[in-house]
Amino acid sequence: MKETKKTNSGKNYDSVQLGKLDGIKDYTLRFSPDVVIPGKVFVGQLLGTTGAELSFQSFAPGQDSGFLHAHKNHEELYFILKGEGVYQVDGEVFPVSEGSVVRVSPEGKRAMKNTGKDELLMLCVQYKGNSFDAQDLTDGIILDEPLHW
Repeated sequence: MKETKKTNSGKNYDSVQLGKLDGIKDYTLRFSPDVVIPGKVFVGQLLGTTGAELSFQSFAPGQDSGFLHAHKNHEELYFILKGEGVYQVDGEVFPVSEGSVVRVSPEGKRAMKNTGKDELLMLCVQYKGNSFDAQDLTDGIILDEPLHW
């Protein structure tokens, strides 16, 4: 089983190295003795994220999520990085492919399946639903400081 590695850390940052994205399939996530998900890795805890969780998942041709799931509080964004498949939310099934982004509210019953001939690679960003407001649109600050490369 492949393991994530923290590569750098400082007062205001952490970084990890997952390896090449075509190696995501070599990770295994163990939720419990009964729930083992091949090709899935979470990175938020290792990064020390405080407002979101991130996971990558690889689906082999024909592979699906294995189960429907929903959340109590967390909204999710699914970014399809490679491949093609179908996504199901509340019984509605629609196609997804490289470049697709799907947002699902916490209570949405969701699952995904690879319907293509090659790997489907997905990045999921999970965060607390209804936590952003108009003030967050102006949260960024451009600093008047030089870049040092």
